[in-house]
Amino acid sequence: MPRLNQQLHPHHEPVKTRPAATVLLMRDAPTDNGNTVLEVLMTRRSPHASFLPGAYVFPGGGIDALDASPESHAQTDHRPTQNAQRVTEAVAGIRESFEELGILLARHADDGRFADASDIAAIDRAQPFAAQCAARGLRLAADSMHLLAHWTADRTAPKRFSVPFLVARMPDHQEPVADESEQFEPVWVRPADALALHKEGKFFMIFPTIRTLDYLMRFADVQSLLDLVSKDEEPLWNCCPRSGLVASRETRFMDHDAPFGELALVTPDGQILHPLDWQSERAVPLLKNVQRLTAPNPGVMTGPGTNSYLIGDPATGYIAVDPGPADPEHLEKLWRAAGGDIRQIVCTHSHPDHSPGAKPLQQLVEGHGKPRPPILGIASKATSRADSQFTPDRELADGELLQLHGTTPEGEITHTLQAIHTPGHAANHTCLLLKEDGLLFSGDHILNGSTTVVSPPDGNMDDYLESLDKLDAVCAEHHAEFILPAHGYVIEKARDAIAKLKAHRLAREAKVLKAMQARPNGTLEDWVQLAYDDVPERIWPVAQRSLQAHVDRIRGMEPGNG
Repeated sequence: MPRLNQQLHPHHEPVKTRPAATVLLMRDAPTDNGNTVLEVLMTRRSPHASFLPGAYVFPGGGIDALDASPESHAQTDHRPTQNAQRVTEAVAGIRESFEELGILLARHADDGRFADASDIAAIDRAQPFAAQCAARGLRLAADSMHLLAHWTADRTAPKRFSVPFLVARMPDHQEPVADESEQFEPVWVRPADALALHKEGKFFMIFPTIRTLDYLMRFADVQSLLDLVSKDEEPLWNCCPRSGLVASRETRFMDHDAPFGELALVTPDGQILHPLDWQSERAVPLLKNVQRLTAPNPGVMTGPGTNSYLIGDPATGYIAVDPGPADPEHLEKLWRAAGGDIRQIVCTHSHPDHSPGAKPLQQLVEGHGKPRPPILGIASKATSRADSQFTPDRELADGELLQLHGTTPEGEITHTLQAIHTPGHAANHTCLLLKEDGLLFSGDHILNGSTTVVSPPDGNMDDYLESLDKLDAVCAEHHAEFILPAHGYVIEKARDAIAKLKAHRLAREAKVLKAMQARPNGTLEDWVQLAYDDVPERIWPVAQRSLQAHVDRIRGMEPGNG
């Protein structure tokens, strides 16, 4: 993990969370063409509520002591796989659904009938709930509730809840009646309609509600959703959103969103301070000792542009990683961001969006009276393309350490980069580990939002996969949690990201093998249609490069080719 003294912002401890439960009551509604569509029950919170006034929400609220009591649990029907925590959440959801909307998810113990209007009328919403149900011979239908997701409120929220989102089918012959104190105006709504109304400013919802409705849009009916969530007792996702600034506006993100890892690095406590707009005008500080300047070369192959990194600080000087193309304005901005004090220049590999800027940057530093910084990396191999020729001043050895030392008012400081040879994307590819802070600079070997192209003959899929294993071992040894790629935002949970990337590559290879078996006399053009049928056709010409790398690897594993 990064050193605390390298964090950009003073730490603010988030408020502790309180346990709660939320219920998505659903039904199938008829459509004009004779089909059905999933609808979900929502209500409007009181405009005077202390939490989310005026928002449209799913029913729910805090878990209280009685929800977790042995007496309440004994009053439930639940699956053997529902542990005590899951039963408590279900009880809380059932109770809140009744208190807020008069919906009673309970059955008569004698014949299994769901509660009806007479049962609902006989139970006082303001009195202990489970005991009243027991008195009428009703058992709480915890087994009818399934866990969809788990949301935890933003780290900056003044009041924070940790909330399982439960789903259940609406009981027949019951109608929602709001309590008119916490909840108002119950409404059945299609997820797509709720999202459209919210976009028009007519149906205010918060981020977890919006993202949950967005997920529900993929289901045609209630049963298809229940079939999915009933497979186990774990949420489909577990998220505490993070927020950054996009066009100076607060914007929230889930774990799988591209900026999430960068926000985890820069503002781990959730403060909404970090700008996420891609621009090439100024360096973006990620830590006190790490800056990123994105080159103005966006495109299909480069994403928002090539990330040039500066590691170091005014006391130690800087190491520049991947100066990018030979763009004079970009190189001058990089030089200025380092205060002109660039001690070394490292190129992760020779591709034209990474290494051509090294020589002119070196000349810029030397031309302003500073010592000539050596250009480091691995020379291009004979297999490299004509536009990817690179010769460093000195070759980096695998495992070599590059160190910066300095003295600050707080004492001595050191920044150490370890070189890690990682052929695969390119034969001369090198990654770098900032050891003191557990940061992996991955060049093009690992990207955020896409998979890198492995293009033979300079690219090799066997080498690529072996290098992934090597990076995983390095991350495990040094507790590296973050990956800083040459294209895209910072990635968190480094080892998870590497494992997913390797799994993706092997799954793609399985599709390639299947395509080759289906068309044994086929060409790359034939196979790409089958193996890459999940990507846009316009990407197929690029995909053919990695397809060739997979084909080479598959053929290399055939008997007699080992």
